[in-house]
Amino acid sequence: MTARLRRLLVSVLLIPMFAISGLATPASAAAPDAGAAGAAHGRSPADDPNADIKDRLAAIPGVTITEEKPTTTGHRYFLATYTQPIDHFRPWLGTFQQRFSVLHRGYDRPTVFYTNGYTLGTSPSRTEPTRLVDGNQVSIEYRFFTPSRPEPADWTKAGIRQQAADSHKLVTALKRIYQQEWLSTGASKGGMSSTYYRRFYPDDVAGTIAYVAPNNTDVSDYSAYTEFFRTVGTPECRARLNAAQRELLVRRDRLEARYIADNKAAGSTFDTLGTPDRAYEAGVLDVVWAFWQYSLESDCAKVPVAATATDDELYAWFDAQSGITGNSDQSLAKYTAYYYQAATELGAPFFDVSYLKDQLHYDYKELYSARSYVPKEIPTVFNPYAMPDIDRWVKREGERIMFVYGGNDPWGAKPFHLGRGSDDSYVYTVPGGNHGSNIGTLPADQSAEATAKVLEWAGLGDQDNAGSQAKSPRLIPSFGPLDVEGQRLEQERRPL
Repeated sequence: MTARLRRLLVSVLLIPMFAISGLATPASAAAPDAGAAGAAHGRSPADDPNADIKDRLAAIPGVTITEEKPTTTGHRYFLATYTQPIDHFRPWLGTFQQRFSVLHRGYDRPTVFYTNGYTLGTSPSRTEPTRLVDGNQVSIEYRFFTPSRPEPADWTKAGIRQQAADSHKLVTALKRIYQQEWLSTGASKGGMSSTYYRRFYPDDVAGTIAYVAPNNTDVSDYSAYTEFFRTVGTPECRARLNAAQRELLVRRDRLEARYIADNKAAGSTFDTLGTPDRAYEAGVLDVVWAFWQYSLESDCAKVPVAATATDDELYAWFDAQSGITGNSDQSLAKYTAYYYQAATELGAPFFDVSYLKDQLHYDYKELYSARSYVPKEIPTVFNPYAMPDIDRWVKREGERIMFVYGGNDPWGAKPFHLGRGSDDSYVYTVPGGNHGSNIGTLPADQSAEATAKVLEWAGLGDQDNAGSQAKSPRLIPSFGPLDVEGQRLEQERRPL
């Protein structure tokens, strides 16, 4: 019995109880909006397939079109905002405007719902699933990333449950226009977010493609990350990386003075991490992780040789991996919402750095924790039940979910695993892949298999037809300008 069928049976059994008791779930509390929209059917431009897409979008209650940008591909691209409750479970507390975008391909095409888990990209772009299905794409900005942040900000409303409700409300509204199958997708924090959305609203979309999504169910267990760094790549590459990292601390007196001067020139401050010394050490701790996240094993040849590298070479490598101003207040402010989530729900990785112990000024676990990157005036309380709940759902009830990981990506050290209740779901790993791994970088047979499944979920044929479609260049648009921009957005350096 599939998870969807089980839910339908439970719903049938519970309907009489709800009718008698008047009970309502938060999800059903949003039903009046859908009803009001339905009452307007036949009157509003939103429901007129002959109306211009811009007019149809603008006619949906809560939607404001802020800009239309040109594309060179025949698509149309809109930036917009949608009115969301600050608290979906107490909507009387007020609203805020959440940014989203629409890349319109056609009403007869599937629609991909995308989040990167951070801010909204504002240039026309396609994710890999959108290209594979030749579909529309709706992209949402994660709540509490500016400007999609209520003022004043109640940070307790920044969690995964509220964002899942944001996604549900927007998708429900836009299904009035886009009535073919929907898929959800995202990479890294976006891959996590697309999975969380499915946990709370499992039937909103036909399938989910979650790229490089970590799954930290136990933040006190860092053995998986330690084992990753003990075995990733070749012994020679690991030794070269560790030596270069250690050398950044051995030459701290000279390199940190340079770091402080460069940050002063940039107008950087360090109130969040406390001091430039703490910020420098945190940056050094991050260089090996950053290397494996964004580079390939073949890039080991570019790592400075600790014994012979000049200060300039080491400093430039440090900048390339961690960013000289990366731990300043000004840089961290862009990611406060992520670090807050990591400190309250998502968790953050730890791993053994005993080879640096004699060079460290601070307790590694304290300095490298997510709490250190959240401004002191924002309180955090960690919820240890949030991630295990998601993990249980994936294993017991998750269906039509595809996870894609990179074999050399440290975030994949704690991946999602499928369970006995997982239905029509898959996990793929790109050999030697980094945090940019996707379906296109899988081995050819797996790439074709995964593509076929995406097409099937998108309503473009059954498994047999999808398999043939996956191999047909006529049905899968080639990589183009929109995809270059989408790829650039996915490869931006972020904390996760």
